[in-house]
Amino acid sequence: MAVKTYIAAITEALDLALEKDKDALIFGEDVGQNGGVFRATDGLQAKYGEERVFNTPLAESGIGGMAIGLATQGFHPIMEIQFGTFIFEVFDSIAGQMSRTRYRFNNTRSNNIVVRTPYGIGTKTPEMHADSIEGLFSQIPGIRVVMPSNPADAKGLLLASIENNDPVIFLENLHLYRSLKGEVPEGYYTTPLDTAAVAKEGSDVSIIAYGGTVPLALKAAEQLEKDGIKAEVLDLRTVAPLDIASIGKTVEKTGRVVVVQEAQRTAGIAANVMAEISERFVLNLKAPIGRVSGPDSIFPFAQAENDWAVKAEDIVNKVKEVVDYD
Repeated sequence: MAVKTYIAAITEALDLALEKDKDALIFGEDVGQNGGVFRATDGLQAKYGEERVFNTPLAESGIGGMAIGLATQGFHPIMEIQFGTFIFEVFDSIAGQMSRTRYRFNNTRSNNIVVRTPYGIGTKTPEMHADSIEGLFSQIPGIRVVMPSNPADAKGLLLASIENNDPVIFLENLHLYRSLKGEVPEGYYTTPLDTAAVAKEGSDVSIIAYGGTVPLALKAAEQLEKDGIKAEVLDLRTVAPLDIASIGKTVEKTGRVVVVQEAQRTAGIAANVMAEISERFVLNLKAPIGRVSGPDSIFPFAQAENDWAVKAEDIVNKVKEVVDYD
């Protein structure tokens, strides 16, 4: 084990993937000598050469189109979109092409493409840089959406995504890049996709979170424990498809649920989680499901970011509301 930052774990995963898989390619805007806008690919071009780690023009649609073509010819593209909201420029390639390739070609072709992009509040970015976009992509059949919340999972889930035979949207939390450190296993390993993890055991209420809200949920759980409330924190890790079995298990265990997301109330995947619980596990519920999210507004300018963002205190208050329900 070694203590690494979230972004260092991602860089290590990319390095290991290029070393193991000679067909793996990394490309995107400024990912070469500069190492990307956040230096996630730092040093990789120098190590593996310009044919395997290379810059593209400032044209997200072109990046997606090239990835599709390369994948059909046996390469394993790892494409970077500099910021999450820039992904709208390549939406057609993802939703209209990557997601349908296996079906369209009767399972004779696949688009084993990883689309890496950062998202999330907390770093005072300009507009169109930090939106939570997972809800949009989780509604596209044929696409996996993976959102790690800690360094160990960032490495293991990225390697699993690169090995996977279907397209993956791999969303990396901007705020966690350098603010979060954790123990990361050495060497090459994968963390199973489509599988949630219990980040903290509890018996009174379940907090279901993902991505950047998991550290907030864990902080809230610590505060709640001082008030005698034992909260279980379930980290979804993959938000499409959902791990329904793990969701059901924690609901059956506690009977009370709060779902947390950074995205606006009508965005994200909280509503989908709540719907699945209501349809499948409603008889296990002792109280209405609580939800904590950003407000239903355009993602704010930097000056309003702190007021807009979900906080641990918001989770604490909602949990107490659900626990006190009778």
